[in-house]
Amino acid sequence: MMLATNNTNTAIITPVSIDYLLEVFAEFLDIDVSAGDAASDTLKTYRRQLQQFLQWCDKHQIHPADAIKDDVKRYRRWMIKTKQYKPATIALKLAVVRRFYQAAVEKGLLGINPAAGVKPPREKRDPADKITYLETEEVNQLLQVIPEDGSIKCARDRAIIAIMALEGTRTIELHRADISSLVRQGKNLGIRVEGKRSIRVVPLTPEIAKVLVFYLKLREATGEKLRPHRPLFIAVGNRAGGKRISRRGIRLIVDKYLNKADLKHNPGRTISAHSLRHTAGTLALRSGAELRQVQDLLGHSDPRTTCIYAHVGDRWENNPALNLDIDI
Repeated sequence: MMLATNNTNTAIITPVSIDYLLEVFAEFLDIDVSAGDAASDTLKTYRRQLQQFLQWCDKHQIHPADAIKDDVKRYRRWMIKTKQYKPATIALKLAVVRRFYQAAVEKGLLGINPAAGVKPPREKRDPADKITYLETEEVNQLLQVIPEDGSIKCARDRAIIAIMALEGTRTIELHRADISSLVRQGKNLGIRVEGKRSIRVVPLTPEIAKVLVFYLKLREATGEKLRPHRPLFIAVGNRAGGKRISRRGIRLIVDKYLNKADLKHNPGRTISAHSLRHTAGTLALRSGAELRQVQDLLGHSDPRTTCIYAHVGDRWENNPALNLDIDI
């Protein structure tokens, strides 16, 4: 609510419109999120998550400017009990609501932030449970089901899966990469990728570099000019042929070959496109790479994130129960 005065200098209360709150939040997204350099996907996520909160407020006849901490707690309970969201999802949604109100407080529209101090439920799962990955022989199995028929499509698919499974790139990083993202240092080839909060160069092995170069030469053979602004990975087909491949398109490619190799669903494990990133981290540590090297390869800002991969391998290989001399 905002204070105003009438002709008799008597203070009156004027409600803050939702449109104005959204305008202030939009300014916050543009200026403050990621120090003013947020990715478009991040901004879309913020707007989508906030919209859900506003719809909840409307359903419960609560004007967002009048919400109190108990209202935000009720929203949290609705997400837990009714929507049954996971703690990580609730944490994201509450963070957006908190920032929505913080923007209004900093603008002087509200006196306090009603979402401040409202915490998400604790994550009850072991963080290592989220790590699903392929064994070395399974990576070979996955690559073997990709036809080598000389087509742009199959050459592209082989390059994408090899880079994700062995170098640990994210789908969004390959989606964003352009021809200008290629980096040459001597005989070495790499890809400059833009991650969540940083830009790094992913060094390609000679074998992966050869696959990528073959794919690009096939594109050139069709008459395409590989100009710097052109996407590194393109969609293939009548509708979107030649356009930048979408993140969803990359996930569909990975799922297609996982199903073909009978690796997608197995008892106790489901593999996704993101599992290929876990595969790269897990297999790299298992092969003797240092933790710092893997952290740099995957672009982790916090080494504790990389340590999860070490924990996954250590859990099975160094299980204390293996040392017990007991017949069962």
